[in-house]
Amino acid sequence: MIYLDNSATSYPKPKNVLIGAHNAMIKYSFNSGRGGYRESVNTSRQIFEVRKKVSEFFGVENAENVTFTQNCTYALNTAIKGCARKGGHIIISSLEHNAVARPVHKLYETGKCDYDIFEYSPDTQTVLNRVKSLIKPNTNMIVITGASNVFGVMLPVAEICKLAKENGIRIIVDAAQTAGIIDMKADKMNFDILCAPGHKALYSEMGVGFSVFNCDLIPETIIEGGTGSNSKDLKQPDFLPDRFEAGTLNNSGIISLGSGIDFINSRGINNIFSHEKKLQRFLYEELSMLDDVVLYVDINKAQTVPIISFNYKDYSSEKCANLLAGKNIAVRAGYHCSPLAHRTFKTQQRGTVRLSPGAFTTLRDCENFLNVLKKI
Repeated sequence: MIYLDNSATSYPKPKNVLIGAHNAMIKYSFNSGRGGYRESVNTSRQIFEVRKKVSEFFGVENAENVTFTQNCTYALNTAIKGCARKGGHIIISSLEHNAVARPVHKLYETGKCDYDIFEYSPDTQTVLNRVKSLIKPNTNMIVITGASNVFGVMLPVAEICKLAKENGIRIIVDAAQTAGIIDMKADKMNFDILCAPGHKALYSEMGVGFSVFNCDLIPETIIEGGTGSNSKDLKQPDFLPDRFEAGTLNNSGIISLGSGIDFINSRGINNIFSHEKKLQRFLYEELSMLDDVVLYVDINKAQTVPIISFNYKDYSSEKCANLLAGKNIAVRAGYHCSPLAHRTFKTQQRGTVRLSPGAFTTLRDCENFLNVLKKI
């Protein structure tokens, strides 16, 4: 199989991640923080070691400021709904995935908050001006994606975070398409809360996500339950990470996440990014020469992560993807859970075919994809 769907989930997984997940099921398949016996204590140590790796990877000093969740969507819901205030106002971008747009819209539907959407532009100052124009006296939260999961275009995260801080507004970053691809360290980005999945560019197995807190704010909870701490108290703990880790953790997922970070550190995040960008550029240049291909982003003019969206001939995006799948080529088609982005790029009626090369994609894979595409 030629796999070009790494924005959905990375594949294949690095060998050390497979080994880490396998060892976790054998050696660390015990409840961390719930028992005083050796196996439970050792499991707790392993989970804490991964917490440290994540905190160091994103540049926060306290490992306990990392909370594990079942996925990025869960982390975003927790952050957004937990930071929402009655009568408040939220600003989001026109690139947001439904993991941001739907929770924000739900808050609006239930009468808790109002929200506005600023339109994407490849120009940083234009984006900042658009955000500024939407700030109201009751604006208490800005939620932005690092990069569109459909078109790959990036927002000026650091600049928007700076603007938010200057106006006393909480800033939450959805790093689903940037964590593990570009440097998202706290001192550079200045976010309050960063949410990310493990299974994409951090190479873990599925079923684990996390939030990184770079602020003193502790949001309200949306899930309560057992934490192994303060068990006599019917109130959820008010300290991290326990406040947001109700129930049993996904040990193998968390430990595989630690192995994924080890893989990135061993190769170098900039080297991985450079490899993927070279493949993106090759695909873009080749596709741009085909009369039957429609491209939506000029990667020479916009800052992007390694994603390309296109359409081919008069095929629906689903038909094109299905024809490619018949030739054992894996791509993503349709609306990618991001109707706002499709509205922005005027692809609401057709959707797009998305290509996303990864660390293990080769130039030959890309050449073979192009040869097949020309024949369908």
